[in-house]
Amino acid sequence: MAVKRFIKKNAVFCVAALAALITCFFVPPDIEYLDYFDWKTLACLFLTLAVVCALRNIKFFTILARRLVLITGNLRSLFVLLIIITFIGSMIIANDMALITFLPLGYFALAASKNEKYMAYLFILQNISANLGGMLTPFGNPQNLYLYSFFNIPTGEFCLIMLPPFLLAISLLLIACIPVKSLKLEINEKFPEKLNVWKTILYMILFAFAILIVFRAIPYWVGLIIVPVVLLIIDKESLLMVDYPLLGTFFFFFVFSGNLCRIDAVNEFISSLLAKDTLLVSTLSCQFISNVPTSILLSHFTTDYRSLLLGVNIGGTGTLIASLASLITFSEFRILYPGHSKQYFIMFTVINIVFLAIMTVAAKLFFV
Repeated sequence: MAVKRFIKKNAVFCVAALAALITCFFVPPDIEYLDYFDWKTLACLFLTLAVVCALRNIKFFTILARRLVLITGNLRSLFVLLIIITFIGSMIIANDMALITFLPLGYFALAASKNEKYMAYLFILQNISANLGGMLTPFGNPQNLYLYSFFNIPTGEFCLIMLPPFLLAISLLLIACIPVKSLKLEINEKFPEKLNVWKTILYMILFAFAILIVFRAIPYWVGLIIVPVVLLIIDKESLLMVDYPLLGTFFFFFVFSGNLCRIDAVNEFISSLLAKDTLLVSTLSCQFISNVPTSILLSHFTTDYRSLLLGVNIGGTGTLIASLASLITFSEFRILYPGHSKQYFIMFTVINIVFLAIMTVAAKLFFV
């Protein structure tokens, strides 16, 4: 039962491990395997995840967002606020962490004001905002962090590439809030939690330190010494809470994609597809194998990082498996609002396909 639970919870990690193992039969392990791994990406991902876990342990994001939710005056304002919080949050703490932190706030606000019937729509918009919000920054989501490091993209160029779809995404999300009624919202709940000021300051310093490493201002090996030591002393639980299966997924997909590059027939086939249209191929690939695996796989077969960046970020919308974060939202919804999963799935698919279509067409016409 424990094994089944692990596989169910970490399906992509298990698929990545199996895929890597299969390719090892075609390309037996040798010294070249060491060149497969982007150690800087793995280090930066670990450091940011660890610091975010520490901030979550002191309820920094929850306390801040709860106070904002309490001041909303109507239902539409609540939608806009939660979507913006999730959107910005995904830029800072990554999309999956943003959803884990802010989805319960949406449930709390709707339940406290007796508006649970809007929960599916709110969760779906929060999910889209998390997937698209992180696109602007190199550390906003795992695939950006990887591609930023793999192609050594200049920071200014990275932001300029992603700014137009970023602005389009937030515009579409705000438009999606228009149908929500401006019902008066009364939330009288109070919360006993108080912010731990000195830990907040310390963790924000560590977070800034991790971001400087992402931006290549500090060697990543320095961070691997300082950040874990500080957290081990102050909050060792945060190191245990890191999403190690996500790191493992990267590790195994490095092996998988590295081996595929050394299989001539596969190399020629994927390279020919990407030569025709990198944007569409990467976007469609996300719909079946998710955006992180797509980033790692296709990066070895193209130098068109602009189209690939756009494709794997836009491709996070669409199917339920296009982004791992979408599975988190679906799981949370089933737990918090049982009995409405079918309604959620249908609404999720329709809305996400609309976003995917608009973003893809705009990227083809204006962004590539």
